[in-house]
Formats: sequence, C-alpha cells, structure tokens
Amino acid sequence: MNNRVPMTIEGEKALRDELRQLKSVERPKVIEAIAEAREHGDLKENAEYHAAREQQSFIEGRIQDIEGKLSGAQIIDVTKMEKTGKVVFGTTVRLVNTETEEETRYKIVGEDEADIKKGKLSVSSPIARALVGKEEGDVVLIKIPSGTVEFDIEEVQYI
Repeated sequence: MNNRVPMTIEGEKALRDELRQLKSVERPKVIEAIAEAREHGDLKENAEYHAAREQQSFIEGRIQDIEGKLSGAQIIDVTKMEKTGKVVFGTTVRLVNTETEEETRYKIVGEDEADIKKGKLSVSSPIARALVGKEEGDVVLIKIPSGTVEFDIEEVQYI
C-alpha cells in the first residue's frame, strides 16, 4: 500500500508548526487542567475533568494524525522542477472562463493544505484532477454542481 502523502513545503511547515503547538502548549495546558480538576474530588460527577480528558483525547489523536502524515510525507518543491507549462502538484494555475472571461487562480496542494478561500485546491478535488496533466493553452471542461464549465489554461506557474 502506498501511504505517501504529497505536500508542499508550506504544507509541511504548517503541520510541523501545529505539531509543535500541540506538544509544547496545548498538551501541557490540558494535563494541568486534568490535575486541577482531579483536586475537586469525585471524578464521576466532575464535568471539568471529563471535558479536559476529552480535550486530551482530541489533542493526542491530532498529534498521532500529524506525525503519521509527516512520516509518510512526500515534500514536493515546484520551484526546483523543470518549467514545462504542465499542471502538476504544487503549481499555480491561472484559468479564464471561456464564457464569462472571469479569471481564477488555483494552487494544487495536498489535502491538509486545501483552502478554497485562499485559492488552494486539494490534488484529489474534481477540479484539480481535471487540470493535472494539462498544459498552458489547453482548454479544460470542468464539471461543477451547476453544470460543465470550459476554462482556458492561461498560465502555469512553478512558484
């Protein structure tokens, strides 16, 4: 089974920063909250204790999730790739809707990095899958909820 997780350099840094925050700030805080709640007596009816334990469970799960992703990470630095004009993981694509002339810009990123509001598309999203492998100048049909839209790939940037 291939468990490689593709991510950009920025995505790896964000995960490492989150991991550092969870381990050095959040985990000690929740351990302290559990200890404090224990001092209040009967644990069966202690809501603070149960909330802190639930928070601890979430933090430990997230730490394991991030460590797993980082251990299987395949860091892709597009700035070091040959600039062929092809859409690949990590590239930024400038598209123009052939009907409305509206311009859109997307960066193809890993699943954990995706944020449509910031123009970051998950490599596994339908739009990204339609774009990957295409080149500058190609016309791409992309299915969206309201139908199929035709886009011109105006520019592929390796930034």
